[in-house]
Amino acid sequence: MEQKVYDTIVDNNLIKSGDKLVVGVSGGPDSMALLCVLKNIQKSINFTIISVHINHGIRGKEADKDEKYVKNICKQWNIPFYNKKVNMDEYAKINKMSSEEAGRELRYKFFNEILKKESANKIAVAHNKNDQAETVMMRFLRGTGIEGLKGMEFKVGNIIRPLLSIDRSLIEEYCEDNNLNPRIDKTNLQPIYGRNKIRLELIPYIENNFNKGIVNTLTRTANIMNEDNDFINKYAEEKFEKVCNKKSKNIIEIKVEEFKELHISIKSRIIRLSIEAINGNRKNIGLKHIKIITHFIENGVAGKTHDTTMGVELLKKYDTCLIRKKENSLHKVIKDRNKLVLNAKNYNNNFKSDIIIEIKDIQKIDFKSNDRFIKYIDYDKIKGDLYIRNRKPGDKFVPFGMKGSKKLKDYFIDNKIPREERDNIPIIEDEKNIIWVVGYRLSDLYKVDKNTKKVILIQYITKEDLYDKGH
Repeated sequence: MEQKVYDTIVDNNLIKSGDKLVVGVSGGPDSMALLCVLKNIQKSINFTIISVHINHGIRGKEADKDEKYVKNICKQWNIPFYNKKVNMDEYAKINKMSSEEAGRELRYKFFNEILKKESANKIAVAHNKNDQAETVMMRFLRGTGIEGLKGMEFKVGNIIRPLLSIDRSLIEEYCEDNNLNPRIDKTNLQPIYGRNKIRLELIPYIENNFNKGIVNTLTRTANIMNEDNDFINKYAEEKFEKVCNKKSKNIIEIKVEEFKELHISIKSRIIRLSIEAINGNRKNIGLKHIKIITHFIENGVAGKTHDTTMGVELLKKYDTCLIRKKENSLHKVIKDRNKLVLNAKNYNNNFKSDIIIEIKDIQKIDFKSNDRFIKYIDYDKIKGDLYIRNRKPGDKFVPFGMKGSKKLKDYFIDNKIPREERDNIPIIEDEKNIIWVVGYRLSDLYKVDKNTKKVILIQYITKEDLYDKGH
């Protein structure tokens, strides 16, 4: 197996002499095999290994044993070792994402912390051929195009996957031959996550009833899709240079008539490239967004604008269409020696408003103001950063004076707030709860009480009258 991994590294230019690798090591078969192989390949390529282990905080003593096992191996092999304990499920809940997404985000966040601390230049992870097959199948079931079906790549940015062409059975055999005795995460043997169900139930079913070589079939498909996607992307980039002008870092100008002549596949890629050039990423750009933007570019009325949910807006001119970063006049005014950050998160600031934040001792606060756009909050009840956003489905909060939570939708209905106004009402929250439905009700969870020592004064200032109704 080591020779095959070495060939993969050389063929895909994954590791060069002088590289410094942060290696993700869970203690399981895949990561232990990766660590052992890389240690032995150091005899042929001069590079440095740093082992990084993260405890997701969900398996108690077993997870602690994983950490101890990896630490002891690294000490035995004279490999630098870093570890960190996190709460994956709590992070998932706070950030409204799946446990799988939370785990991945926390892992790579820690990997990059160590990368920076150690002045390393690459992150090595232990994804194998079976992981690739599961990824392709999972994306297919969710719905995807060539970009998704290409699966994972040997190298993306500073992340490398030396085991991506290695079958899991070969990895297990390698661990046994080298007396590694890796730790087994029992949750991987339970169909409790989407990927686990594909690994434990769907792929074995296909192997037993349709195609014994489905793993090889899926990985072969991924390789073909990767090659085709690479060709199409290069063609799209060439067309992007001809059809688009980059007016500034925040504005892309598209020539409408030349855009119309392109194939729909290239149009969608040009839109993605444009948004990526402005935002720095392609996150949350779905097919429905592409269709709406394409229609506006080709059929929009000159002088009209279209707002998207991705931090950009479109401005149609006679023969061109601008994709530009959405202006947001939200200002942060932070006083006192305390640092409190207010982040705009999916916030359409249609009213060109400002937010003023002041942090004061309670003795210095005059509570006489009846302005419904000024609220006083207990500083010590805030969890993490503050955010301002528009409403979203499922929002709940605890209205001032109530003990239980209430759906925001029901609150709007009870207070006879017109449906067309609801999307324009700002919501201020911390990392756990809604704090203030601006212009309406404060959350009871953040009210100033007899135990309050510091007060946050939040004032919302707008050039237009937001609402016709008060509390």
